[in-house]
Amino acid sequence: MLGADIQVLAVIAMAMICAGGLAWVFIYPRLSGEAAVEKRIRTVRASRIATPASQKSAFEVEVSKRRKQIQETLKDLEAKQKQRARPPLRVRIGQAGLGWSVRTYYVVSVATGIAAGLAGLLARLPPLVILGLMIAGGVGLPHWMLGFLKKRRQNKFLNEFPTAVDIVVRGVKAGLPLNDCLRIVAAESQEPVRSEFRQVIETQALGLPVADCVERMYDRMPLPEVNFFAIVIAIQQKTGGNLAEALSNLSKVLRDRKRMKGKIQAMSQEAKASAAIIGALPIIVMILVFLTSPQYISLLWTEPVGHIMLAGSAFWMLCGILVMRKMINFDF
Repeated sequence: MLGADIQVLAVIAMAMICAGGLAWVFIYPRLSGEAAVEKRIRTVRASRIATPASQKSAFEVEVSKRRKQIQETLKDLEAKQKQRARPPLRVRIGQAGLGWSVRTYYVVSVATGIAAGLAGLLARLPPLVILGLMIAGGVGLPHWMLGFLKKRRQNKFLNEFPTAVDIVVRGVKAGLPLNDCLRIVAAESQEPVRSEFRQVIETQALGLPVADCVERMYDRMPLPEVNFFAIVIAIQQKTGGNLAEALSNLSKVLRDRKRMKGKIQAMSQEAKASAAIIGALPIIVMILVFLTSPQYISLLWTEPVGHIMLAGSAFWMLCGILVMRKMINFDF
C-alpha cells in the first residue's frame, strides 16, 4: 500500500515538472517580454537593410555635405599654394617689406653693380675679377638683400602672431564679430602684424570676404602659421563651426612651434660655433702668415699659379661652408 502511494506521488511530481518545463518554454518568454524584444530587434535590422541611401537621416546628410565642403576647400587651397610656389619680383619685394617698384629694384641693382665694378677698378683687379664683382653686386647682392629683409620681417611677424591669434580668440569668446577682432589686432598689435591685418581690413572694405582677405595675407607673408590661420578662417566661413575653439588650438600649435624652434636653436649653437671657427681658421692663418712673413705668402697674389690656388681654395672653402650650413640648419 505504501509502495503504491510512493508511485503515485512520483508520477504526480514528474507531471508537475513536465508542466513547469512546458510553461518555462512557451509561457515565460511572453510574460517576460523577451519575445517582444527579439521581434523588435529583427524589425530594426530588416528596416536598416531595406532602407535606401536616399532615406538617410537629415543629420547624416548634413555631416556628409559638410565633409565634402571641407575637402573641396582644402583642395582649392592646395591648388592655390602650388601656384604661389614661385612668386614674381613684385610680390617678393612686398614680402621683404619694401615699398619699391620693380623699376626701382632694377635701378638699385644696376647702381650696386657699377659700384662694385668701380671698387674693383680702384683696387686694380684683373678684368675678369671686376666682371665677377659687377655680376655679384648687380644680381647677387640685391637678391640676398631681399632674402635677408624677408627673413627678418618674418621672424618679427612670428614673434607677435600668436598674441594676435589669442586676441581674436578672446574677442570671439566674448561675443564680438570676427571683423571687430581683426580691427583690434590691426590697431593694437606690433609691426609687422599691425600692417598685415590693416591690409586685411582695407581689402575687406572693398567688398571681399574675410576668407579671401586672410588668404591674400599669406601671399605677403608666406609662412605655414599664416597658412593655418587662412585655412581655419576659410573652413569656418564655408562650413561653420566653433571658430574660438579652432583658433585656440591654432594658437597652442603656434606657441609650441615657437618653443620647439627655440630649443632647436639652443641645441644647434654648438655646431654653429664649431662651423664658424672651422670656416674662419684658414683666413686667420693667412692673415697671421702675412703679418709675420709677407714675402712668403705674397706669391699667392703676385704669381698666376697663386691666383689659381686662391681661386681653388676659395671654391672649396665655399663648398665646405655651404655643406656645414646645410648640416646645422634644422627644418621642423
